[in-house]
Amino acid sequence: MKRAIGLAVLITVLAVLATPSQAAPTAQPTTTITLVAHDSFAVSKSVLAAFTKDTGIKVKILQSGDAGAALNQAILASQSGAPLGDAFFGVDNTFLSRALDAKIFAPYSSPALSSVPPQYQLDATHRLTPIDHGDVCITYDKQWFAKRKLAVPTTLGDLTKPSYKGKLVVENPATSSPGLAFLLATVARYGRSGWRGYWDKLRANDVKVDDDWNKAYDGDFTQGGNQGTYPLVVSYATDPAAGVYFSKPQPKVSPIGTMLSSCFRQVEFAGVLKGSEHVAAARKLVDFMLSQRFQRDMPLQMFVFPVRNGTPLPAVFQKYAQVAPDPLTLPAKEVGGNRDQWIEQWTNTVLR
Repeated sequence: MKRAIGLAVLITVLAVLATPSQAAPTAQPTTTITLVAHDSFAVSKSVLAAFTKDTGIKVKILQSGDAGAALNQAILASQSGAPLGDAFFGVDNTFLSRALDAKIFAPYSSPALSSVPPQYQLDATHRLTPIDHGDVCITYDKQWFAKRKLAVPTTLGDLTKPSYKGKLVVENPATSSPGLAFLLATVARYGRSGWRGYWDKLRANDVKVDDDWNKAYDGDFTQGGNQGTYPLVVSYATDPAAGVYFSKPQPKVSPIGTMLSSCFRQVEFAGVLKGSEHVAAARKLVDFMLSQRFQRDMPLQMFVFPVRNGTPLPAVFQKYAQVAPDPLTLPAKEVGGNRDQWIEQWTNTVLR
């Protein structure tokens, strides 16, 4: 009996050793795709590593300037027959019609869109998929104003007053998505007949113009990384949360405030670039960007709000990040029909 049992065990062991599934694991085939994005794109290494582990797809990030500049490069490259990559992140609603008219994105309707509210799904053709949202606003350095006992501006009109001469830095709407969003905010506030007159006043009040958000915020803003000299900047309503998160030690009150009356709602999208040799992999990346894991990672990486319903927000976001209760808006069709003309008029008004 013992011998029979021993023989059975030996046979079982030999069978297990001979089974292919018990052989040394074979490395999963790896595909590398390129995600073209603006310079503010960020994701945790562990999150991207999880995507690679689950799918065998490695993601190379190609940062290409501010959102407007990155989109322009992607359009030019695609028109020349050599797309910059396989997927793109960073088109927002201010550049949406330009991106769609250029026809550089392939249609793809992600199953994960079922978790995204309709208000963010602005492309009925499903060439661009909503990923995040936030408000572009004037933000300010609380400490700077407090030390000088100067009242903080509360309206767009305030910014043209002598008290705020040489204190505001904005971004060029031709190359920057927050810059374009702020231009559109002034069009929404002052109308087609009045917005250029408003910018005439800002120019007379020594408004500074930078090419992109990084230069304006990190370079010129008094609360930025380089401790600039401008206490007012076109940026985001999540800046108060960032001001706390990146401070050591973290203060109980944010050093940054937001002029909520100046805000313009922004939605950012991702899409599969036409001409990609890895369409299936690029689609999986779009799906992943709408996953709970990626959406939970975004707030403290890019300081934007996730579009996926039910995504938990970090505590610092819940306490300090803001959403304008009544943001300035313009219909997408109106933006698409007038954006280039408005940018040209802005350039003639402010820079020439």
